[in-house]
Amino acid sequence: MLTQKVVLVDKYDHALGEMEKMEAHENGILHRAFSIFIFNAKGELLLQQRAKKKYHGGGLWTNACCSHPQWNEDIKESAVRRLQFEMGLLCELQHAFSFIYHTPVENGLIEHEYDHVYIGYSNENPIVNVEEVENFKWISMTQLKKDMNAFPEQFTFWFKQCVDSVIDKNLLRTL
Repeated sequence: MLTQKVVLVDKYDHALGEMEKMEAHENGILHRAFSIFIFNAKGELLLQQRAKKKYHGGGLWTNACCSHPQWNEDIKESAVRRLQFEMGLLCELQHAFSFIYHTPVENGLIEHEYDHVYIGYSNENPIVNVEEVENFKWISMTQLKKDMNAFPEQFTFWFKQCVDSVIDKNLLRTL
């Protein structure tokens, strides 16, 4: 099996080099990532429940898809491929914004990512890759807020960090 790598970046997202993914997470080294938010015509957000066997965040609810682009790989193209791989969905994605976060997670790992957020729109139900995704659901913004307030521990850190920005920036639209 090939070693998975991440692209190390500075606070301006300038690529500095590569590092093995687990080493970057063990040492909390800033690296490039992306998060994808998919909405349907009803304004519902697609959530995925991460597979329980994931190296961290297993069983937690989060945005439709997230991952790490590779060296010299176009971030949007990587995001499109990963969305298809994890969720079986193919749709146009638009870059919305980026943010940096740093937080310890379980298993002694540290997430420190320069996260590019993409928005897409689809009315299709995903066909999930069970190696990556435990479950999925479409959820209204009202219900999402209720669930996040009642059970914040059931959601990934990065999702909680950026979902309000997705909503606040008026990134919702109808198909």
